[in-house]
Amino acid sequence: MPTFLTKEGFEKIKNEIHHLKTTGRAEAGAALAEAREKGDLSENAEYDAAKEEQAKLEKRIAMLEMALTDVRILEDREIDASKVSILTTVQLKNLKTGKEFTYKIVSEIEADFKASKLSVSSPIGKGLLGHKKGEKVAIQTPAGTMDYHILDISK
Repeated sequence: MPTFLTKEGFEKIKNEIHHLKTTGRAEAGAALAEAREKGDLSENAEYDAAKEEQAKLEKRIAMLEMALTDVRILEDREIDASKVSILTTVQLKNLKTGKEFTYKIVSEIEADFKASKLSVSSPIGKGLLGHKKGEKVAIQTPAGTMDYHILDISK
């Protein structure tokens, strides 16, 4: 199944891969070299931590590169805003608290809760898919059932 991205999301991921491969790898290598200089590696916690950070870096690079192997870049004109779908922006009202939220539904790789970007595979993202403006939706989440009213959907 392809990873659906905006052109901006695609460019952001390409830039992150480039940064990790250049700056990230250089920093990880320097941290390893510095830790190696501190003596006995069998009892060197700094060396172990540096190796662990390097492994995380390489895992992140591999994951991002894998995500870009099957990418489909969606243009605004391809997005159907008559219902909640990937790359739509959804304005919701939590029926229990009365609070309103706006989320963009994105692929897993672009998800960033702090930036109000929900993964299409998250419980709320999945629960909203296919629903239309004006509908009330009950979504099962790890924190319990969440009741939302879909106020608006846009591109």
